[in-house]
Amino acid sequence: MEIILKQDIANLGYENEIVTVKPGYARNFLIPKGMAMIASETNKKIIAEVQRQKSFKETKLRDEATTTAKLLEKLNLTIGAKVGTSGKIFGSVNAIQISDALKEKNFEIDRKKIDVDGDAIKEIGDYVAKVHLYKDIKASVKFEVVAE
Repeated sequence: MEIILKQDIANLGYENEIVTVKPGYARNFLIPKGMAMIASETNKKIIAEVQRQKSFKETKLRDEATTTAKLLEKLNLTIGAKVGTSGKIFGSVNAIQISDALKEKNFEIDRKKIDVDGDAIKEIGDYVAKVHLYKDIKASVKFEVVAE
């Protein structure tokens, strides 16, 4: 029996995929639990349209992320911090300060998408942070920590 999955199911398939299963498994488990629907011609057309629209949206998001990545690669940030006499920072510089510096440059990037080596920087110098923009698209942002 052919069914269309409404969600990802381990060892069976992914959402909006058409799979063949035994009729009892479909009628007694998958369909009543709302995990699948019968693969009729109407449902197949609906799923084809949904996949087409999803593909279009994903292409648009990927293009935007690629453009943003190119802009971020060229960007150099300067982050000010209070420093002691030995060159050590009082506190640390982390993803929050980098996110704030990017906001000043008109880039809205969530702090959770920014990875800093070692999670926090405690000395003055030049560093690189990785920004996760989309599934497999990442950008490296160069920034310098200076004394205020």
